[in-house]
Order: sequence, then structure tokens, then C-alpha cells
Amino acid sequence: MESNNICAFQASDYKNSQSVRWCPGCGDHAILNVLHKAMAEIGTAPKDIVVVSGIGCSSRLPYYMNTYGMHTIHGRAAAIATGVKTARPELSVWQISGDGDGLAIGGNHFIHAVRRNIDINILLFNNKIYGLTKGQYSPTSDRGSVTKSSPYGTTEDPFIPAELVFGARGNFFARSIDIALDTTKEVMVAAAKHTGASVVEIRQNCVIFNNGSHAELSTKENRDDHTIHLRHGEKMLFGKDMEKGLVQDGFGLKAVTVGEDGYTIGDVLVHDAHCPTNFLHQQLAMMDGITLPLAIGVIRDVQAPSYETEVADQVKNVREKKNFADLRDMILSTTETWEVE
Repeated sequence: MESNNICAFQASDYKNSQSVRWCPGCGDHAILNVLHKAMAEIGTAPKDIVVVSGIGCSSRLPYYMNTYGMHTIHGRAAAIATGVKTARPELSVWQISGDGDGLAIGGNHFIHAVRRNIDINILLFNNKIYGLTKGQYSPTSDRGSVTKSSPYGTTEDPFIPAELVFGARGNFFARSIDIALDTTKEVMVAAAKHTGASVVEIRQNCVIFNNGSHAELSTKENRDDHTIHLRHGEKMLFGKDMEKGLVQDGFGLKAVTVGEDGYTIGDVLVHDAHCPTNFLHQQLAMMDGITLPLAIGVIRDVQAPSYETEVADQVKNVREKKNFADLRDMILSTTETWEVE
């Protein structure tokens, strides 16, 4: 990623003149505005950024960016983004996907992009519904959700994006909520600084087909007790007055009130986002906001070899060893060739 002087770019440098066409009140508006601000803070020139999307409401986002953009086909954003980054590793590549586009038809591409650790930044807009196609349930819809395609309620359990990331051996996972603007910018910047596949899940409200899907996490009266903002090196505290904390309870986690039942601030865990072992990271990411607070912020940020760097090194080494000038030389160097006359 190209690094520039601080304040070399403003948020307006990443915004084009297109009229934004999302429903009034859609959480996508907030995410787009924060992305412009995050890119300005990161400082990569617009000409060195590619924003790739699939199909869905969120996938309109590249049209509103003053960068290179690719509006591709349903579920294939990760495949296209992988190709762009492998061919042009110097570019900063962002993938924009919804829960349907990214985890249903695009689920296979999603897990393999994470497994390969290709250096792309995946923003997963999770509103637990298919919005563009008018309200069918999605892979992240809660069990029992009543939608256009499940009028009597769904009879299946949803994917949890974090679980897929950890199952695919992901090295970076963060989460935010569309109304938490500062947190959303914080995790976007952290994702861009991470080398390798980064996944940022953003809980996003669809005002038309799934309004209030995360109200228990986002309303002023609920969010302090139902979310916990994790920061590397800081105590895992939450609550209106930061009076609650997470402690180890056997092999699990437990929420306690500091000063009650014998628990002190010393018992509260300190977040280590860089620990290579992902057991605690997975436990934190799987908290549901009900029995334990939903974790937002950067949950896991561990460095590992990235796919496009390994590919580039391999190509360079083989070229030097075999003295290949181009693909034709490589093909003709093998004895297993034939002519058709």
C-alpha cells in the first residue's frame, strides 16, 4: 500500500459526484461516509485503490468512490479481488459484500480468500436479509425470522460470520455497527494496515425489510450493556460507567461487575489481538450480545505470509532458476509438447 504524508488527502478526495441511491435511513449511507474518512486517514492515493463488489444493495458502493471500481457478478467479488491483488499487489484492494452476496452464493470464495490470506480488505455488510431482491431471508437471518421467503419463520440456524473466518484460519477479524461511526472508522483503518485478508463485519440496518435488526445493540439505552469495545492492550470493560468486565470462568468467559462478588479490576482480562492462538479470539467473537456482550472493535490481528507476496516470490524464483523470459519460454521448455499438423 502506498503511504502518503498525513493529511495529504481529504475524505472528499475519495467521493465522486454520483448521487447516492440507497433508501433514506439505510445504514449503507453511514458506512460509505466513514469509508471516505477512513481512506483519507490511511492516506493511500485514490488512483492506487480498487473497490470491488458483487451484487446487492451494498454492492452499489463502488459507484460512489473516486477510485477504481469493479461492480462484478453475484458472489464473485472475492474471486475478482483476489485476481486484482495477485496481478497488481501494489494496489489497495477493498471488497464490498452483503451477507447474501458474500456468504450464500459467494460463501466458497469468501472462505478461500480468507484461507489463502490474500491481502484484501473485506467489508461484510450484515443486515440479515436480502434487500435488493425484496426481503428474502439470508444466510445470517436469525432462526424464526419471518420474511418474504419464510412467511412462517425460518427453520434453520444462521451462519455467524466470525465463525466462518476462524474456521478458515483467518488472521484478522473486526466488527462494528453502522451507527458506531468512530468504531467503524477505527476498524477500517486497522484492516487496511493489516497485511493479509482482513474481514470487517458491519451490522447494518435495512429500514425497509429488516428494520431494527440490531436495535438491542445500537439503541442508546441498550448499547452500553450489550456491546463491548475491544482494544489491544486494554482491559475488557463495558457498561455505562465501565463498571462491568469479562473474566475467565473455567474454559469460558463470564461477565461480572467489578467490586461485587469478590471480583476486582485485576480479574478483568486484557485484550491481546495479536496472540497467534485463536481460541480466546473465537470466544470473544462468538459472544452474542445477550448472555455476553457483543464484541466490537478489532478482535483478531495476527500477521502471517500473504498469498500475493508468496506468489510473486515464487514467480521470481522460478524465472531466475529456469531462465524463463515469459510464459512462452516456460511452455516450450517442457518435453511434453506436440504439434498438430
